[in-house]
Amino acid sequence: MNAIIVMKALCIIGIIFTAILLMRSVPKIRATEEGQARWEKEKKHTVYNSIVAFVANFLDVLGIGSYATSTGAYKIKGSVDDMYIPGTLNVGDTIPVLIEAFLFFGFVEIDKLTLVSMLLAMIVGSKVGANVVSKLDAEKIRLGMGVGLLVVGVVMALKQLQIGPFGMVGMATGIYGIKLVVSVIIEFVLGALMTIGVGAYAPTFALVSMMGMNVQSAFPIMMGGCAFLMTFGAGPEFIKTGRYDMIATITNATFGSLGAIIAYLFVKSVPLTILLWIVVAVVFYTAIMFIRDYMKSREPKAKAKSVVAEEK
Repeated sequence: MNAIIVMKALCIIGIIFTAILLMRSVPKIRATEEGQARWEKEKKHTVYNSIVAFVANFLDVLGIGSYATSTGAYKIKGSVDDMYIPGTLNVGDTIPVLIEAFLFFGFVEIDKLTLVSMLLAMIVGSKVGANVVSKLDAEKIRLGMGVGLLVVGVVMALKQLQIGPFGMVGMATGIYGIKLVVSVIIEFVLGALMTIGVGAYAPTFALVSMMGMNVQSAFPIMMGGCAFLMTFGAGPEFIKTGRYDMIATITNATFGSLGAIIAYLFVKSVPLTILLWIVVAVVFYTAIMFIRDYMKSREPKAKAKSVVAEEK
């Protein structure tokens, strides 16, 4: 059977699977007094988070990525608790990204071994990463996202300036040997980083270009990889622990899907230069906010240690 048909079928299965998990998880969380209180608190940001979901996933189809955009918007408004941002992104964006993957499989010619190997690497990486990240406290998540977003911001800026691998033009439809091994390892790491809310789109663009492949090959790799790792890797882990914003996740799944479909249908050629620089600025601003919050959360501990030291 054709590999593309199989992957499109997996996208449909993934959408159904994710919807079922959410329909079982949300009522279970709300059944507790604490869970219902969370629900009522999260409802206050329904409209704002719906707009964020639509815009972020619209931009996602353009290759800008939705994680940095969503995270920045959440932080600016404070509409999603820091501790729930990774889970909200990995669960809520699953259905929109599955729709994107369904649309982009077959979009460009790409070697099947290269595609499947890199997709599997991202899935396994996310499975390993989710087991760790879903158990981290808010302090560690802030530090991880702050540092990760700084790296993504640098990569995106290099892309805009056409520096390094982004300035290289390749035409290959596949990679083999040591190049494939290195790429699989890198995609494994990117899959793990996805679980703390650091998007893989910009780094995947860099990787594909650096390996001499047609840069359009990045679309099925990054969208397919993100879709499957969220569906079968990170998503179920976050759902199992309940570490996600219920309302924001639902708005992402619905309005995010709408944004992705509209972008695919109506956006053919859009000048993205100014828009991308805005996103780069948001990424850096958000990274600084996360690191600032991390430093603030460390202050009481530092003072406590100082007091203990003085008493001794």
